[in-house]
Amino acid sequence: MRMWQQIDLLSLGDTLASLTLAFVLGALVGLERQYRQRTAGLRTNVLVAVGAALFVNQAQRIHELYGGNYGMIQVLAYVVSGIGFLGAGVIMRESGNIRGINTAATLWGVAAVGAAAGSSLALEAVLGALFVLAANTLLRPVVNRINRTPMDTEESEATYRVTLLSERASQKVVLRWLEETLEAAHYPLSELDIAPFGEQGVAISAVLLPTAIDGDDLDAVVLRLGDHPGVEQAYWSSSPHA
Repeated sequence: MRMWQQIDLLSLGDTLASLTLAFVLGALVGLERQYRQRTAGLRTNVLVAVGAALFVNQAQRIHELYGGNYGMIQVLAYVVSGIGFLGAGVIMRESGNIRGINTAATLWGVAAVGAAAGSSLALEAVLGALFVLAANTLLRPVVNRINRTPMDTEESEATYRVTLLSERASQKVVLRWLEETLEAAHYPLSELDIAPFGEQGVAISAVLLPTAIDGDDLDAVVLRLGDHPGVEQAYWSSSPHA
């Protein structure tokens, strides 16, 4: 097959060096973004950097292999343009929380892998896939560790609040349940507020210390909080900083 005949170990070494440099530099930028808990964090920056490096590397390899055949490079440009629209479609904003940006960055990286495979650059495609996998798996523990590091309120993008509604008679039990559950989930508290709700109820609100909040993870925590017999309703909300 022509795909295997076009393997060039020297060019493959250049590709490996390019992807490694993109991975490292993207990680350096992403670490700062992750620490400040911005929407595009460590993995997102690495994925975008790796994908961009792989696209540019393909254009160079196509020029080396096919000379003045700019048709293939134009197709590559169309792929880059099209994946932008597809990526935008998976990003959602919900209650001040943006979801799907890492999925969009993964699609960008996978598009670069697919384009490499379609250009008969088999080993380059394999390398690209390995780097995308590394960004989404090996960096996950680093992201989780940074996410649990409290930061200054002024630097966070939003304030997150978990609220439980219960009968006044169950207030102490529910309050202890809230504190224990949030502590077990590694969500430190900034402040607690208890206010009357209706004739016999109270609303217990916990403001979380600024850390990187994952909406799906917080959904699971709130669902667990609502399982307590003394809790009538549990929900979370966020308010973006001006």
